[in-house]
Amino acid sequence: MVPLVAVVSGPRAQLFACLLRLGTQQAGPLQLHTGASHAARNHYEVLVLGGGSGGITMAARMKRKVGAENVAVVEPSERHFYQPIWTLVGAGAKQLSSSGRPMASVIPSGVEWIKARVTELNPDKNCIHTDNDEQISYRYLIIALGIQLHYEKIKGLPEGFAHPKIGSNYSVKTVEKTWKALQDFKEGNAVFTFPNTPVKCAGAPQKIMYLSEAYFRKTGKRSKANIIFNTSLGAIFGVKKYADALQEIIRERNLTVNYKQNLIEVRADKQEAVFENLDKPGETQVISYEMLHVTPPMGPPDVLKTSPVADAAGWVDVDKETLQHKRYPNVFGIGDCTNLPTSKTAAAVGKITSSISLFLKKDYDGYTSCPLVTGYNRVILAEFDYKAEPLETFPFDQSKERLSMYVMKADLMPFLYWNMMLRGYWGGPAILRKLFHLGMS
Repeated sequence: MVPLVAVVSGPRAQLFACLLRLGTQQAGPLQLHTGASHAARNHYEVLVLGGGSGGITMAARMKRKVGAENVAVVEPSERHFYQPIWTLVGAGAKQLSSSGRPMASVIPSGVEWIKARVTELNPDKNCIHTDNDEQISYRYLIIALGIQLHYEKIKGLPEGFAHPKIGSNYSVKTVEKTWKALQDFKEGNAVFTFPNTPVKCAGAPQKIMYLSEAYFRKTGKRSKANIIFNTSLGAIFGVKKYADALQEIIRERNLTVNYKQNLIEVRADKQEAVFENLDKPGETQVISYEMLHVTPPMGPPDVLKTSPVADAAGWVDVDKETLQHKRYPNVFGIGDCTNLPTSKTAAAVGKITSSISLFLKKDYDGYTSCPLVTGYNRVILAEFDYKAEPLETFPFDQSKERLSMYVMKADLMPFLYWNMMLRGYWGGPAILRKLFHLGMS
């Protein structure tokens, strides 16, 4: 792998190196969490629901504000995953083992880990209930419960994953099946899908398509592959600048994109996928596949759907500038479980968490980052705001495919995630913008 300093030259390299040194000095050595060994209290100053990227990052930030002993995280899982790297795992460029660590190692030292599942939220009484029959009260509640995958809403799944030729980069159980299907491809249709629901990392369904096309070229199978992207959306990407760049790649690489096509059934034993035409409800098309990558329908966690904190669609109902709940002022939402009008990505979480504090300022602009992987050594770094306007970090055109951005996606961002963001020291790319502007002046 080409080192970052060899890719980003001159003053930029020095600024990156400086940033990394500052980050490691500030973060300090990783400390193993030990708080789960003693009994949880029934009241906390700050209670965080969810141990994903948003929950852990907020727990680290709140620890510094109110003290570790006053913060708790409710999370049942034993392992924490850096899910953005699964795109590269599905393409054989990274190992699945590199994406996960024990949950105990990422929960901030001294913060209470309540190893349970949330079963009910009662914001009128400032408390929650868990599946081990505990009631826990709070002064401030941060909801970071993520998004729920619904493979079962596609007829034939998830049982269809027991068959070959089918995978999905959205689950730890199926991401390696994508790589197996890619390796086993011989000749025919390689089909990639995008569901008719909100999804986390909306670029991921097409990233694996570009990587698969690159793999077919590298292995001499490209002439035997008919690559199809069936998306329920009406456009390839929501920001015109990047959509134009992606359309050019699609044209150059002879990829087929069909819009308003929603996967409704997988007949894995016959290697057939059934799509409904959203413009003509009831009209379906059956496509035979040699490889199928499924992006599942997604939705808010079940516990939120009937909760007082949810909007009509089941998402946590928050102010888009403060992340504060619209009806309960001591409740905040972060990440995939909210109704924020922006893409659901881990990079956005870094900026969001820097916007939340016990004394809020209205400064969240909807910043979202989506590194669009277009090959094994190329990325278009899409960055944009609520208005779908580019909000770019670097002093060059980010709609161009670049090796430097691939290195950032594959190597720098995982480093920042584990060593800075989860420890509450990474608040998004604003610091990078300032450093680069200083370096260029």
